[in-house]
Amino acid sequence: MAPPKPPEVKRKYYTVEEANKTLPLVRAIVGDIVRQFHTVNELRTRLSAVMNDRRKPSSDPYSEELAQSQAELESEEEKLAAFIDELAKLGVELKGPEGLCDFYSIMDGREVYLCWRLGEPQVMHWHELNAGVAGRKPLAGHSTARPAPRPV
Repeated sequence: MAPPKPPEVKRKYYTVEEANKTLPLVRAIVGDIVRQFHTVNELRTRLSAVMNDRRKPSSDPYSEELAQSQAELESEEEKLAAFIDELAKLGVELKGPEGLCDFYSIMDGREVYLCWRLGEPQVMHWHELNAGVAGRKPLAGHSTARPAPRPV
């Protein structure tokens, strides 16, 4: 299941150096997202199994516990959404619950993504906006990614 979409924010462009300077914070947030996503998925799986097996009327002794579990799931989903929103406010796009992220950049006069995955020591890849992770290319020789020109 894909993570919830973050709210729209003004697009920020990163150089490779700026993206790497932001990584300590991004790494912490993405680590929280990955852990929280696993927590939410585990709760959803457990609740789904209980709900599928449940054929008793709502007056059964477990209905209160089930309601508490559903409230817990909603709370954990809100935490996940808050982490994703925090990342989006930095101008970083989360591409999946395993910690893949993209930073907008300008390379050779066009918009591209600088690509980073949780566990990588720094931003070392880039790809075209429509290429996805399969189109990741090493930054070697392209470390000149720079911010978009400022309007005059």
